[in-house]
Amino acid sequence: MPEIRNYTLNFGPQHPAAHGVLRLVLELDGEVVERADAHIGLLHRGTEKLIESRTWLQSVPYMDRLDYVSMMCNEHAYCLAVEKLLGLQVPERARYIRVMFDEITRILNHLLALGTHCLDIGAMTMILYAFREREDLLDVYEAVSGARMHAAYYRPGGVYRDLPDQMPKYEQNRFKSAKTVAQFNAARGGSLLDFIEDFTERFPKCCDEYETLLTENRIWKQRTVGIGVVSPEQALSWGFSGPMIRGSGIAWDLRKKQPYEVYDRLDFDIPVGKNGDSYDRYLVRMEEMRQSNHIIRQCIDWLRNNPGPVITDNLKVAPPRREKMKTNMEELIHHFKLFSEGIHVPEGEAYAVVEHPKGEFGVYAVSDGANKPYRVKLRAPGFAHLAAIDELSRGHMIADVVTIIGTLDVVFGDIDR
Repeated sequence: MPEIRNYTLNFGPQHPAAHGVLRLVLELDGEVVERADAHIGLLHRGTEKLIESRTWLQSVPYMDRLDYVSMMCNEHAYCLAVEKLLGLQVPERARYIRVMFDEITRILNHLLALGTHCLDIGAMTMILYAFREREDLLDVYEAVSGARMHAAYYRPGGVYRDLPDQMPKYEQNRFKSAKTVAQFNAARGGSLLDFIEDFTERFPKCCDEYETLLTENRIWKQRTVGIGVVSPEQALSWGFSGPMIRGSGIAWDLRKKQPYEVYDRLDFDIPVGKNGDSYDRYLVRMEEMRQSNHIIRQCIDWLRNNPGPVITDNLKVAPPRREKMKTNMEELIHHFKLFSEGIHVPEGEAYAVVEHPKGEFGVYAVSDGANKPYRVKLRAPGFAHLAAIDELSRGHMIADVVTIIGTLDVVFGDIDR
């Protein structure tokens, strides 16, 4: 009589954000998953330790590289923690700019999550549509910070600089005719705010296109409905947040429950699911993009009518204006000390948390009064989500594990930090 035994299989790399950094060991009974063991720690990131040897200001770019699809939201939590320790008041215009870019980042994240999720399941078209819109938003990142991804735009006390009055334009070359360049530059004639406003007018129609492709697509529904079901009780006990908990029907969103910056002044809804499966989480992310678009429109209207400073005038924390630094000795000294020695943060500890596209992203910062953090602990939402992959995968087929990794929306920079 043949011996019946389970197979153990190394699974992956599967998701584009998990190549080479997630080793999933599956115990299989035929094609059915009996157990899933996630091996992480292959990225060797060590961000929390590296921060201890950098000044408070030099640590901002490390935040971009945590979840490298939600760059500015990571920076936001870190800056809020430093501002708590310093007791800083951030100018109102900077707060609106931060909220606007948080929501731009949320759309960037969900577009990539959606595109790669579809790609994993076998729908190629969606990622091309998603990257079409991401391209415009990455141009917005580049316009304010000079970098398309790792922006380091938020600073303790505000943001690096105000929004530019003009957008960079495409130029004619041997690959682009005058007609093509004119089409590309159609929305780039005005300021950055004009360009973002044009995007917000076009984007709802783009969301309709995504939904036409997916929402009632029978293959998409067969691959996602009833897969990776999380009950409200499980979502709470596993420490889920973001779309993972809202997909299970719990309307938990820090922007509403513990408002920070100016979210309490803005009008938006929290989308929630009913069944807690991969399909519901897809619907939640789709609606979140529409709500983010609505928030961005409100921020644009406010920013147009309210000029003002975008960073604190405390020269121990923020650099002086360039023309003053060039003409005044005291400002020059402040500038030199700030960028050579850094900010001296008072002794104490602070925890700041934001509603990151993937869930609750928290920064716990401890200062001993020096110019470098004594300790920074990061609370990454993806870590709690990935920890549940064993429970979520049991009883499903191998092909469904692909769907579950996609619906978790994992990025390993913050999981393996």
